[in-house]
Amino acid sequence: MDYTERLSNVAVLGAAGKMGSGILLLTALEMVDLSLKPENKGKVFVINAIDVSSEALTGLMRYIRVQALKAAEKKTVQLRVAYADRQDLIDNEDIIMQYVDDVMVTIRPSVNIEVAYNSTLIFEAIKEDPELKVKILSQLDKHNPHKPWYFTNTSSIPITQLDEKAGLGGRIIGFHFYNPPAVQKLVEVIKSAHTLPEVEAFALQYAKSLRKVVVPSADFAGFVGNGHFMRDALHGIGEAKNLAKEMSLPGAIYMINKVSQDYLVRPMGIFQLIDYVGVDVCQYIMSVMNPFLKDEDLHSDFLDLLIEQGILGGQYSDGSQKDGILKYEKGRPVAVYNPDTKQYVMIADFQAACDAKLGKVPASMNPWKSVAFSGKTDEMLKEIFAEIKGMDTLGAKLARAYAKRSKEIGLQLVADHVAFAEKDVNTVLLTGFFHAYGPINNYLD
Repeated sequence: MDYTERLSNVAVLGAAGKMGSGILLLTALEMVDLSLKPENKGKVFVINAIDVSSEALTGLMRYIRVQALKAAEKKTVQLRVAYADRQDLIDNEDIIMQYVDDVMVTIRPSVNIEVAYNSTLIFEAIKEDPELKVKILSQLDKHNPHKPWYFTNTSSIPITQLDEKAGLGGRIIGFHFYNPPAVQKLVEVIKSAHTLPEVEAFALQYAKSLRKVVVPSADFAGFVGNGHFMRDALHGIGEAKNLAKEMSLPGAIYMINKVSQDYLVRPMGIFQLIDYVGVDVCQYIMSVMNPFLKDEDLHSDFLDLLIEQGILGGQYSDGSQKDGILKYEKGRPVAVYNPDTKQYVMIADFQAACDAKLGKVPASMNPWKSVAFSGKTDEMLKEIFAEIKGMDTLGAKLARAYAKRSKEIGLQLVADHVAFAEKDVNTVLLTGFFHAYGPINNYLD
């Protein structure tokens, strides 16, 4: 079965979720593009969009239509060639709408998992729960006579564990898209101890067709991305708790969020990132990773407390940020949650005092976007960190400690053979987290 045949009947589990919807979109576009090649004329392509909610699937189809329209508008010239034999398609608008229609008829939404029993390729993007994943994968494999290949989007569960417990015989690979899949360029590819060579070869061909940046990871819980992020988050939480011994916790959280964003030139502070991923999701990823760690405890009582009090973060269906550790207005943090009082405290009420504690900011400091897209990123970073290195302010000290810990985490991932090379760690943070630089660097040496 070649690449095109493997993609002729696909299923996406969890298709209406924030990850599944992106996977569905990318794969549907790839399938339609394949169908328009002369050698594939007349072939039928089907992608089963499976989710538990009919309402969510209705919203998914609206999302796909909008995104397919945008995709068609970007490649009208190519589509004119692809539809050259269609005399009924005259204007660009006709061609664009035909492409959108072709995408929509390829997708078959369903709340019944049984529709995947005929699929030859199955993307799994359901809840990050090992037992649930094994149960679903086992069910599918028991009833599907085609010995399908499975691409799991897990960000933390070892692939070998899923492979062996579900009895998949190496027909599974970790294909970890980053959120949102339709925008993010990075994919972590993780082989199980038994992944068949042909499954890996297909995964790499599929990633290339989607123009993704591939970083391989060893099959260890958390892989490279969450292996770094979870430890980086725990450092930020620990620093805030230390500061809170002499000041309010909301003020301490604000300060560490500011340091991790502004001083370290990141797109968002660490507490914003936790909110973006989801407080509960971060806690769960840590709980999945923890049993596989020998010499460290990847756990946060602070996150436990927040979850007990209903502070979860995450995004709404339209992609906007829900309130979490921070409260947001128009996407910007305006308040910090205080678990002691169970109320949000406006940042404006303490910002000036906290900024004074941090001290004078480096004169060369610029926002992440200005640095990352400047065309002279390395030059600007050298200037910023040289200044931070020579400053004695609290903000500079916190920044140096944070950068040092981030680098240590990256180097340890390589030493533990989770990442195969230092450049892989840096690529994940640069591409998957949009950092302006990788954590393994010499800016503060």
